[in-house]
Amino acid sequence: MGIKFVSTGRYLPDKVLTNFDLEKMVDTSDEWIRTRTGIKERRIAPSEMATSDMVTEAARIALDRANLKPEDIDCIIVATVTPDNAYPSTACWVQKNLGLKHFPAFDIEAACSGFLYGVIVAKSLLESKAATRVLVSGAETMSRAVNWEDRETCVLFGDGAGVAILELSNDESDILSYNWAADGNLGELLIQPAGGSRLPPSHETIDKKLHSVFMQGADVFKNAVRWMADSAERALRDAGMTKDDIDLYIPHQANIRIIESTIKRVGIPKEKTVITIDRFANISAATVPIAIDCAVEEGRLKRGDIVLLNTFGGGFTWGAMVVKW
Repeated sequence: MGIKFVSTGRYLPDKVLTNFDLEKMVDTSDEWIRTRTGIKERRIAPSEMATSDMVTEAARIALDRANLKPEDIDCIIVATVTPDNAYPSTACWVQKNLGLKHFPAFDIEAACSGFLYGVIVAKSLLESKAATRVLVSGAETMSRAVNWEDRETCVLFGDGAGVAILELSNDESDILSYNWAADGNLGELLIQPAGGSRLPPSHETIDKKLHSVFMQGADVFKNAVRWMADSAERALRDAGMTKDDIDLYIPHQANIRIIESTIKRVGIPKEKTVITIDRFANISAATVPIAIDCAVEEGRLKRGDIVLLNTFGGGFTWGAMVVKW
């Protein structure tokens, strides 16, 4: 038996922050942001909303679409770099919000690659019969983790949550191949320096805004294109396929230039590529599941299709997966 994506769901806050809004907040312009990133707008969560709240709403949508009840889930995995708290895990809060208890719920932190990592873990749990139906989410409240005075980074991110429900399949649906990797030697190129045991919160770390995103953009770009292309090609080879077998390509939505450079290297047509960065910006671990859900809703991703998922994030982490939907 294979692994099936039974259902998906997404939640995006109502508030839209456009590039023109950002022009009033920081030294930037709509033209500068669009030409360098492809972003036109992003969603921002209200102050009373946490990451678990968005996951809960996305989960309810996914459950309703599959005609499932919360009690039909027996494991929750949330991939995030912006948890509600250091502990308990965001997944535990989602479990509480759904009125559930007495089964595993935990978070994964692999930055923008987190959702893919979570699906790989869920696959192992299902195949080993440690779980029968797993809810995997990528979710972020990135607006709480950026320096709104840094025009190089604050324009890049947004908030939102995506969810997928996975179970063993009784049809041809399956994860045909995957690969995942990391290189901690490059961690300082994309980092939130403070807030952990290395630099715990202090007046100094707050004054220096070390609790926000720091990124060396040129190096991140170079590595993202290299490793996304490499992992995509490896996943296709491992599935015994070529780029021509792919019905749809869903990459991490970090930067339109990264996406365009990657599809050029791999040879995937842009018309087969799902692009949501213009509407939602980079939502880290949430970009891939949100893009999947958009593709399903728009009729671009249908049962029996071959879809290539591809991601890259801080760590550095990266990976790719070929799925028969």
